[in-house]
Amino acid sequence: MPKRSLLPFFFLMFIISFSIAQTPIQKLEKAYRAFQADPQTKYAITSLCVLDANTGKPLFTHNEQVGLATASTLKVITAATAFSMLGSDFQFQTTLAYTGNITADGILKGDLVIIGGGDPTLGSDRYLNKENVVLSEWAAAVKKAGIKKIEGAIVGDDRIFGTQTTPEGWIWQDLGNYYGAGTSGLSWRENQFDIHLKPGAKADDEVRILKTVPETSYLKIVNELKTGASGTGDNAYLFLAPYGTTGYLRGTWGIGINKSAISGSLPDPAYDCAYRLQDTLKQVGIIATQPATTTRIMALNNQPIAAITQKISTITSPTLAEISYWFLKKSINLYGENLLKTIAIKSGKVANTNKGAETVINFWADKGIDKNAMNIIDGSGLSPSNRVTSMAIANVLFQAQKESWFGDYYKSFPEYNGMKIKSGTINSVSAFAGYHTSTAGNKYIIVININNYSGSGINNKLFTVLNALK
Repeated sequence: MPKRSLLPFFFLMFIISFSIAQTPIQKLEKAYRAFQADPQTKYAITSLCVLDANTGKPLFTHNEQVGLATASTLKVITAATAFSMLGSDFQFQTTLAYTGNITADGILKGDLVIIGGGDPTLGSDRYLNKENVVLSEWAAAVKKAGIKKIEGAIVGDDRIFGTQTTPEGWIWQDLGNYYGAGTSGLSWRENQFDIHLKPGAKADDEVRILKTVPETSYLKIVNELKTGASGTGDNAYLFLAPYGTTGYLRGTWGIGINKSAISGSLPDPAYDCAYRLQDTLKQVGIIATQPATTTRIMALNNQPIAAITQKISTITSPTLAEISYWFLKKSINLYGENLLKTIAIKSGKVANTNKGAETVINFWADKGIDKNAMNIIDGSGLSPSNRVTSMAIANVLFQAQKESWFGDYYKSFPEYNGMKIKSGTINSVSAFAGYHTSTAGNKYIIVININNYSGSGINNKLFTVLNALK
């Protein structure tokens, strides 16, 4: 019999051994090229930056110097800046005080004032200082001060952050909804309330508003919602401007939906906080003769704002480390915006969004990151106008590892696809940024971003690219 050549066998073994010998970065490049050829990315801009976490050396990059909308991956920069400038143990404080004086028979001839210190967690169910706990503590402090009646008002003082609640660049569709809740010097219950709904029996029927939780009789909700077909879910949006009192509920609420409510953003958290305290005090027999108000409303009405006579209670927030955990894990936009304004205060600037963003950019520029790589508009990434390069984000993540607070920072990152990475999603934008240690012990810093993709389900394709590093 003729001898068979062994060349095909050896050629096959060569191909197999070459495939096995491919490095993770080679596999990553192959997966990324396949991703770029996907029909969903035809009109998109994609960027990928992978650094060696130990050295900061770029291992694979593409479009790493192109500024892209970040969505919530911007939060990793805001959090790192806050840790650096404020410290892991930083805490906000909210003070209850009064103006005027207390008579011998317990009548406060003045106002009870809640002085906001910028705490985004006050009244939040995520922490010990829940709504009922705070209101009970304040009621007890009022009683202890000997106040039995208030010949004045309960005043919410939110002046520390000024009157601009939402950053420039946020879109109208977002503003009235929970994720678009604006900042307040006196934030309250994460500046949210719930609207409970019931769909009709068939598509295009009216949707009923059952109640708001908590009750918000001072707001008027114009209900334009229609029942959506079975399986269409929640496509309801609340259009409610900051400081407004009339909101419009629009969109559809699907038949068979597995939730009972949507969450709206409070248009005036300081007012709602004062309103709740007034109601709580009324329940224990302490009446205020004037309606609840805020320092902003008083200024609009040319009412004098009296000096504080006495402080009677101080509520301290969780530490920044605890706040950051929820900020990154649950991507709470409000936290980012409050932190940005607090960063501005720390740097000696006016407490507004623009000055906070300027402070963040300058902080990292001093550490060698090009200012022009960070066009930052807000603290949360909700604005579609943010433009930051993946290399800039990766460099922030690399430098964060050197800091004493890194353990708390790292712990705050959520886990996606088996990696410690922060997600970011807004219209036609999907991104991830964070850290990964492979099974072989290789440590990577990863930033991947796509803008202007088409269709849905893009995250699974991003994960397919990143899987090469596992």
